[in-house]
Amino acid sequence: MKIRLNGEQIELPEEVNSVDKLLTHYSLENRIAIVEINEDIIQKDDYKTMKLKNGDIIEIVQFVGGG
Repeated sequence: MKIRLNGEQIELPEEVNSVDKLLTHYSLENRIAIVEINEDIIQKDDYKTMKLKNGDIIEIVQFVGGG
């Protein structure tokens, strides 16, 4: 499946078909992040059930602490 992730066109393995699996694929499952698909913010409770589709435009925003 081909998607646009944070402005970059990528191809995902077939098994990466949900928001939850996408975050795990990029080792982000334990980080605080906001996920937006096609300009809609996805609630964390929906990560496992929200399926990805070919051509989706996805933005993942992470919070980084520092001093």
